[in-house]
Amino acid sequence: MATKEERQYSSEVGEEAGKILPLAGLGGGLIAWYLVTTLSSGVITNFHPADTFMVLTELLSTQSFYAEHIYISLYRFGISLVLCVSVGIPLGILVGFFTPAERAATVLLQFMRMISPLAWFPIAIIVFGVGTGSSVFVMFMAGVWPILLNTAHGISTIDEDWVTVAESLGGDTRSIIQRIVVPGVVPDILTGLRLAVGILWIILVPAEMLGVNSGLGYYILDARDRFAYAEIPAVMLIIGFIGYWLDLGIRWLHTRRTSA
Repeated sequence: MATKEERQYSSEVGEEAGKILPLAGLGGGLIAWYLVTTLSSGVITNFHPADTFMVLTELLSTQSFYAEHIYISLYRFGISLVLCVSVGIPLGILVGFFTPAERAATVLLQFMRMISPLAWFPIAIIVFGVGTGSSVFVMFMAGVWPILLNTAHGISTIDEDWVTVAESLGGDTRSIIQRIVVPGVVPDILTGLRLAVGILWIILVPAEMLGVNSGLGYYILDARDRFAYAEIPAVMLIIGFIGYWLDLGIRWLHTRRTSA
């Protein structure tokens, strides 16, 4: 059996390894990127990391790039997320708490969920026209389902004894939902929110490739049309970086809520 000192040493080594391994993973990815673009021939050599990071530095030093592309993408993302939360949580509570609503809506919701959000592009253009409205609509049709379904699932896992006690104390439906149901499903809502954030940020790129003239997705398409190939992976790095921190923020909220 290991001594206390040996266990402590092993724990310290594990903590140090936990700090180094992510950097090692990033370094391995960069090396693989460098080798693939260096040893390959053809168009793929245009995506070399040296050119990419040079262009990335130029883009990030340009104020207009933030205003015309990064900020507008975050704006569209924010509107879509607010709409998903505003619709997904109330509908999730309705479907999860009221049995008749659950029976009436389950088939429809599962049917709608399985339709690719990209299939909504023509309808979005026809209804909302060219611009931010159509992009937000397509993103909404992709991101509302995780929030709605996770909320409904969370309600189904609530101990029925809590509801019974509340009813015996004279609580009506509204007070039960406010004081028992909503607090009880917060972890599930945060899980659905994290899934929605990832989906929305992924769908943002194709949503901005149609019918808009700004945003990170549009910039990738525009770079391709201008044959500015080094700008494509540079913008991809920006998208990945922002997406990582958005997900990290939701994970922090989830961890803080579950540990409270």
